[in-house]
Amino acid sequence: MAACIDAPRRESCQLSRDPNRSQGDDLSRKFATCCRPGFRDRLASSSSSPASAEALDAREGEDDLWRVMQDEAFCDACQETILWNYYQDSIMSYSSLESALANHLSVKLSNSSICRRTLFDLFKGVFDDDPEITSAVRADLRAVKQRDPACKTYIHCFLNFKGFLACQSHRVAHKLWSQGRESLAYLLQNRVSEVFGVDIHPGARIGRGILVDHAAGVVVGETAVIGNDVSILHNVTLGGTGKVSGDRHPKIGDGVLIGAGTCILGNIRIGDGAKIGAGSVVLKDVPPRTTAVGNPARLVGGKENPTELEKLPSFNMDQTSHISECSDYVI
Repeated sequence: MAACIDAPRRESCQLSRDPNRSQGDDLSRKFATCCRPGFRDRLASSSSSPASAEALDAREGEDDLWRVMQDEAFCDACQETILWNYYQDSIMSYSSLESALANHLSVKLSNSSICRRTLFDLFKGVFDDDPEITSAVRADLRAVKQRDPACKTYIHCFLNFKGFLACQSHRVAHKLWSQGRESLAYLLQNRVSEVFGVDIHPGARIGRGILVDHAAGVVVGETAVIGNDVSILHNVTLGGTGKVSGDRHPKIGDGVLIGAGTCILGNIRIGDGAKIGAGSVVLKDVPPRTTAVGNPARLVGGKENPTELEKLPSFNMDQTSHISECSDYVI
């Protein structure tokens, strides 16, 4: 196999090959020489004791995130040989996270009318030109790994989590929107909506360290602003009231947790560190570090003396602590 590349590989049937074919040793050698010498050191012991997830996490502070992801791919492929070719085409053939992400998004979003190579060049160009976007990508990866108990590895998120992929696609669409390339930005928005079930207007502004968990049914309007370290669950709408033009969508502060099925409507402010309970409909400002629940949403503890949260809810992902405070009904 050739050295690591920064271009999409040819189409191949990665997951349909017989896992029992006698190609494991040859594939191991190819993987070991693909991207860095360190793979050779682990090859001898990989069959008996592949590195644990805890060991990989411990090394994250020392190694680049991309190298940790390569290690995760190596460990997975050692245990499940059917993944060798898939990981080779998706991860190991690329010298950087940005190139691999550009390839993965182009594979997901291309169709008979939109060329995969064209999308790859578009994504890669944006990633190369804007280091703030690539920094945000890494922050989002770490956010998902830290906050979502279903996420076991970084490559699990990178390859399979549509909330993460939709968010990174939006970052590219927003960059195009800010450059006046609105038609192309709308095209990306539409493809993301079709493929991932997430509809984020390219004009919306999104911070870093974002977790969009499950992501199905998430809608974000044009003038919405989402701060840093925000956690959003499925079926969340950040929309307008339907009767206002111009700046008409919510502004979400840093560290906010927005529960599943929530609607936040209008040009209102959700303060830093606030928590919005599942199924709530929020029509007015929510103060920082408070909890709002219900339809229409009310502050836990009351408007005059709302209960203040001690920890940022977007990090601890606690969606139930308010229940005993606002209702005596317990199942």
